[in-house]
Amino acid sequence: MEKITILWADDEIELLKPQLLFLEKKGYEVIQVTNGHDALEECESNKAIDVVFLDESMPGITGLETLSRLKAVNPILSVVMITKNEAENVMEEALGSQIADYLIKPVNPNQILLTLKKIIDNKRLIREKTSSDYQQEFRQIFMQINSGLNYEEWVEVYRKIINWEIKIDQSNSTEMGDILSMQKQEANTEFSKYILKNYLDWVQHTKPGPVMSDNLLRSKVFPNMDNSVPSVLVLLDNLRFDQWKVIEPILTEAFRLEEEDYFYSILPTSTQYSRNAIFSGMMPSDIDRAHPDWWRNDNEEGGKNLYEDQLFSELVRRTFRKELKFEYLKITSVSNARLMQDNILNYLKNDLTIIVYNFIDMLSHARTEMEVLKELAGDEKAYRSLTRSWFENSPLWGALQRLAEREVQLFITTDHGTIRVNTPSKVVGDRETTTNLRYKVGRNLQYEKKDVLEVRDPLQAKLPRPNVSSSYIFAKEDVFFLYPNNYNYYNNYYKNTFQHGGISLEEMICPFIRLRAK
Repeated sequence: MEKITILWADDEIELLKPQLLFLEKKGYEVIQVTNGHDALEECESNKAIDVVFLDESMPGITGLETLSRLKAVNPILSVVMITKNEAENVMEEALGSQIADYLIKPVNPNQILLTLKKIIDNKRLIREKTSSDYQQEFRQIFMQINSGLNYEEWVEVYRKIINWEIKIDQSNSTEMGDILSMQKQEANTEFSKYILKNYLDWVQHTKPGPVMSDNLLRSKVFPNMDNSVPSVLVLLDNLRFDQWKVIEPILTEAFRLEEEDYFYSILPTSTQYSRNAIFSGMMPSDIDRAHPDWWRNDNEEGGKNLYEDQLFSELVRRTFRKELKFEYLKITSVSNARLMQDNILNYLKNDLTIIVYNFIDMLSHARTEMEVLKELAGDEKAYRSLTRSWFENSPLWGALQRLAEREVQLFITTDHGTIRVNTPSKVVGDRETTTNLRYKVGRNLQYEKKDVLEVRDPLQAKLPRPNVSSSYIFAKEDVFFLYPNNYNYYNNYYKNTFQHGGISLEEMICPFIRLRAK
């Protein structure tokens, strides 16, 4: 390891000989100066300085003045302020200038060593500790995955995997990230087997199952509404559980987290099916039967989610005895979003305001089309980072910050997630067969049976039947469907892109969050 160079500026430097000798014995190189002017000159001429220890009260220019000038020359230089002065305003000014640490005289050698470890070795120590902790839990997660889990236990395992993903993101441990990625693939293999075994029983209510899309509002929103405060439901299209976890710290600056819950998206895990089921409180075949004018099959012309507000209005009418005052907003463009942000406080006159925000869906689809976004969101870590960066600077967060100043209850959820696809699987179908990469609806479909959940009778899965002989197939794990025509071209085009519609932990296990303004 390269020798770390420390600049120590103190007008009483001769009294610090024990500390300086201690550091030199530990392998650090220490440059000594007695005033702020010399410290500035040394930093300007010597680019090898890693850390500056800076006495606050020196003759000439003070430590705080020196700090300010050092930061102007080199904003990323690590500076440790050392002072006899415990005055709060001095500490605040130093911390506001982004110092790396703050020590009160007299400082002992171990304090100095700990500070240097935090500054210089922090990332390495975090990486090593994270790797060590994950290695210890690896076997436990492996055993859980293979122990015949129920739907609640699968959520627990998925949450564990996500927590490790985020920790490993922060520690930059590439090797551990690769191992965790393989473990998640294994989890998805077993989860797909579990869904194949149980899904049809859940939707037919012949076996107890999780709360699913069609029962989400009745189970988790309506019972938690409070007559004394307005409620706002934000549905972020395509929001995965890991994406929720990276925006959670931002949201909880302004809101108090009251509940972090989950639901399972119905199949197909796509907007047309899952979101219509959420707002109607019905499965797709029931919507098709009850409201044929409001349902469009995949192969029919026209928008597939044009009647969500009417479907929700019908659900309200069936559920509530008294009138519920609600408003439904769908945000599909930046101009819509800005308008929503400007008017957000006007919606608090409603009992419930629903905001469907399509940005993440647009982002994941655009990523397939745009080379720039392929670069920006090349893997899970980058996708999470992009989501956080977008949210922090979005009109949505601007609107929610304004809401946080009022007495309000906030629900955040999604309709389904996405998975990064890597394994192509050939499908043959007629012209009417749908184009989605993670599920297909069509007649006389030919496919690799090992890659799919097949539903020959759509009504078994509570799905519409466009034709008498229509059947559905859903991709398992990270599979994506390709036609034999131009197979290699489309394989290269879609491989490593985020898609939805099929069976995976990422697509099916969805967050449901309840918060209150602080």
